Amino acid sequence: HHAMQFLRLPPKLVRRLLLWPLPILLLVVYVVAVPLLLIATFVFSYLLPGKLRALRTVGLVTLYVFTEAAVIVIGFVLWVASGFGWKVRSPAFVTAHYWLMRWALKVLVGGGSKLFSLTIAREARGEASAGKENGPLIIMARHAGPADSLLLMHEVMSDYGLRPRIIVKDLLQLDPAFDLLLNRLPNRFIPSRKTSHPPDTVALIADLATGMGELDAFVIFPEGGNFTEKRRIRAIERLRESGHQAAVERAQALRNVLPPRPAGTLAAMEAAPGADAVFVAHTGLDNISSIDDLWFELPLDNVLKVAWFRIPAAEMPATPEDREELLFRAWEGIDEWVEENRDDEAALELRD
Repeated sequence: HHAMQFLRLPPKLVRRLLLWPLPILLLVVYVVAVPLLLIATFVFSYLLPGKLRALRTVGLVTLYVFTEAAVIVIGFVLWVASGFGWKVRSPAFVTAHYWLMRWALKVLVGGGSKLFSLTIAREARGEASAGKENGPLIIMARHAGPADSLLLMHEVMSDYGLRPRIIVKDLLQLDPAFDLLLNRLPNRFIPSRKTSHPPDTVALIADLATGMGELDAFVIFPEGGNFTEKRRIRAIERLRESGHQAAVERAQALRNVLPPRPAGTLAAMEAAPGADAVFVAHTGLDNISSIDDLWFELPLDNVLKVAWFRIPAAEMPATPEDREELLFRAWEGIDEWVEENRDDEAALELRD
């Protein structure tokens, strides 16, 4: 996280010319090197702890490289077919790019689950299991790292058949596949670095949540960042400085989540008054926040637990104050759910 603060996002032309071809070149090199790589991996797997962890990790990297290259190639074909980008944002090509994104997530999540013998246990309450094509939704999820975020997007697209809209950090565009897909679909980017003219994030959220149909879902992480003990302390201090003593006491009772920041969520609810609200809790990949965590933290033979709770639009509180109270109560419930469902042997490692 500290390293990312010093990264700068290259201009669009540089990313297109230099970064986008990289997955294809890497795939070619990878295929040529596979025999030697497999031999070395087998040797290391027997020397290192874990059940063939090195071999499983290489398998996951292979899936990632293949998926990246496939997205770039198929994305290029779609760009040509759209008239060299002329109609790339028309409804037909937006649908095609959502299909491509759904396929990529299915390969990564499905393949990764098989490689590491991970079981995804789903729990649905309210009307969260009502079937596909049942949007629009405003999905508010706990934020616990990129691995859980990918799992959530996979759930939204593959299990519920919906098309997510999301606001993400601009540095995610350093990944060629994400750069291609997220820029061609209705998403918004915010800068990872502090700028002299920061964007109005609340306005971006309201704009993105406007005009959703039955296939759409707006995804937001009300905490604003992954849970760490330092961030928890900072969040409580912000509440104390703003004079919200009652909120301070409630935030101090949270053990596994940060107190939610209501402004963006309330803006989304206001912009999409016909949308149902869905709160999502999950646990099982909490420790994975960087590449090295894939090696040290990715569990074997584990259960990843996900719980969805849905509130129909007709039952949503009418006033911002009541909606904010609903959000905080939901986060208190998520905190309790995580405490009850998290594997104590793989308890959260609190990091900055």
